[in-house]
Amino acid sequence: MAECGASGGGSSGDSLDKSITLPPDEIFRNLENAKRFAIDIGGSLTKLAYYSTVQHKVAKVRSFDYPGKDTEQDHEPPYEISVQEEITARLHFIKFENTYIEACLDFIKDHLVNTETKVIQATGGGAYKFKDLIEEKLQLKVDKEDVMTCLIKGCNFVLKNIPHEAFMYQKDSNPEFRFQTNHPNIFPYLLVNIGSGVSIVKVETEDRFEWIGGSSIGGGTFWGLGALLTKTKKFDELLHLASRGQHANVDMLVQDIYGGAHQTLGLSGNLIASSFGKSATADREFSKEDMAKSLLHMISNDIGQLACLYAKLHSLDRVYFGGFFIRGHPVTMRTITYSINFFSKGEVQALFLRHEGYLGAIGAFLKGAEQDNPNQYSWGENYAGSSGLMSTSPELCPTQRARSGTFDLLEMDRLERPLVNLPLLLDPSSYVPDTVDLTDDALARKYWLTCFEEALDGVVKRAVASQPESMDAAERAEKFRQKYWSKLQTLRHQPFAYGTLTVRSLLDTREHCLNEFNFPDPYSKVKQKENGLALKCFQNVTRSLDSLGWEERQLALVKGLLAGNVFDWGAKAVSDVLESESQFGFEEAKRKLQERPWLVDSYNEWLQRLKGPPHKCALIFADNSGIDIILGVFPFVRELLFRGTEVILACNSGPALNDVTYSESLIVAEHIAAMDPIIHSALREERLLLVQTGSSSPCLDLSRLDQGLAVLVQERGADLVVIEGMGRAVHTNYHAALCCESLKLAVIKNAWLAERLGGRLFSVIFKYEVPAE
Repeated sequence: MAECGASGGGSSGDSLDKSITLPPDEIFRNLENAKRFAIDIGGSLTKLAYYSTVQHKVAKVRSFDYPGKDTEQDHEPPYEISVQEEITARLHFIKFENTYIEACLDFIKDHLVNTETKVIQATGGGAYKFKDLIEEKLQLKVDKEDVMTCLIKGCNFVLKNIPHEAFMYQKDSNPEFRFQTNHPNIFPYLLVNIGSGVSIVKVETEDRFEWIGGSSIGGGTFWGLGALLTKTKKFDELLHLASRGQHANVDMLVQDIYGGAHQTLGLSGNLIASSFGKSATADREFSKEDMAKSLLHMISNDIGQLACLYAKLHSLDRVYFGGFFIRGHPVTMRTITYSINFFSKGEVQALFLRHEGYLGAIGAFLKGAEQDNPNQYSWGENYAGSSGLMSTSPELCPTQRARSGTFDLLEMDRLERPLVNLPLLLDPSSYVPDTVDLTDDALARKYWLTCFEEALDGVVKRAVASQPESMDAAERAEKFRQKYWSKLQTLRHQPFAYGTLTVRSLLDTREHCLNEFNFPDPYSKVKQKENGLALKCFQNVTRSLDSLGWEERQLALVKGLLAGNVFDWGAKAVSDVLESESQFGFEEAKRKLQERPWLVDSYNEWLQRLKGPPHKCALIFADNSGIDIILGVFPFVRELLFRGTEVILACNSGPALNDVTYSESLIVAEHIAAMDPIIHSALREERLLLVQTGSSSPCLDLSRLDQGLAVLVQERGADLVVIEGMGRAVHTNYHAALCCESLKLAVIKNAWLAERLGGRLFSVIFKYEVPAE
């Protein structure tokens, strides 16, 4: 959140510089590459949207071009790494007070270089008021869009692309937000937009929606009547008064009418029987605070009852609230939530949106970009460039509740492939990837935030070391440190800033910040070296396995998988060993493993299953490069292939820590195929298929996977899913229910987590699950 000074917007970029704490180029980021604009101007806030192309560095791997190179005999690496420039697409959304609109337009005009468009899509009432100013400043023609169409398009977009977009508000919880996992099918739903009045819209598909009702009693009514009653002209001040008021001093309650007899009627004595009822008979003055609170309850209850009636009439249980009346204010969310719960008897949920203020701007942008078909892509929130949700508690953070003088930012990165659910999820609508909700678990939150803070020096050191030829690597790494540290401090005070806080979101935020400062793959050289060393050992490992009897070999294969999984540079207990003991290898890792019985031990059931018919097709999610994939996963894959099981091996699309990427797995498989006839023939006959997951995270969200992977899983009839690694099988998916057999295995490389699970460092999770008939 960029805070502005008290002065209003001037008429030049210089005045903007003076009024904003953050430099303007950190607010209007990458403006020189902006291609298309949209704007949504309300009564007090402007929301600007633009699309830009982002040039950033990526680490590419490829096999050496020249033939006859025998990497098994010399000390050369198995492939070469080159850092290349890549262009991706990004959406930017900026929210600021109308006071700053002229200064902001001046800054944009001064920094536009090569915009492709001559039109700016505009929506909101202010689109008319500021039309001439926008056209004069930007030399772009204003094309006005329908407000409701833009709202719906924006709502659909955030619900599809931001997993923790919707939340319930719970007054007495800490924190007060309860985020909802998005249903795979977001339709149908009810959108209740509370502006000056109330509009109620039923949304059935991407392009089909219907205005089904509304009311003239809305936010404008609260503002207008509130101003008459309290002489307070500002909307936010009126809400602040309401937050300190006692409505029972003004309202007539059920107990005021019936006394103790209200219990025989089955009614609560605290129910409002008549809004402002006491003011007709009481011979005294009422405080501004009490009148504001009574007015807020009156209007909120009316809106809540209307929303419930329409939801029941159209058999809808998802109701999203938006509009300037909401705007993240706790008192409005609290009263709306109470009203909906009361009138629906808990059957309908009042849901609010993290990015509710951006819906119009997003929708206007999408309308203008229809020829590019932005909906064919999936998009992901870029945590490095987004402000996050503010605290809604005026008591907790009064300076942040002051809406004047703040710039709020949201950035969305275009993902190269559409993301969909894994077809093997038992119930996609109830799937929650993360095992522990750090928003709820204060003890775990404190531990993990401290853990990531303490690991920061090591990440900075690794980032600098990964680019020895770069003159500014140390400077960029320091900027990364400052940005990620700042994000961690925000999450200490506002754990809900980016939705549900989890270990996964902490890891992903770190990756986003590294990419922000052009450290695309800090572990690329480490992975290259470890892949080269492990390839040299592959044949010895497989010869040793082949010499064992069948039953002994199955246990050795599993122990190899587990030992390989020890090699995780993301775990401090392991990275300390790897940095201090250069000879630490596969056999040493096996000796680190917990002896059986393991912490979670379904191995006997797994062995029994292997004595039955082979699986048709196994989907395996791989974890780390080097020993993990080459000496752990590939021998396990080889055994499955030998049994007659087809294998889909899924690896990350992009880098994260020392996790193996899809492009690295192709080269590793090529080298292994040259040494091993089973792998060679399986690749040639397409019984072994290497695919990308669509993810660049050390964890795994089975509801956002590459569409090509999902199609392949269905085509091949996968009936076994293997998930390995602490990030993919413990931090995420430990409780994931699948409609086929699954194997989740990991070595616990964090002492605190191991103790919490009832074990100790290097305890083993081996969880074989069969779905209920």
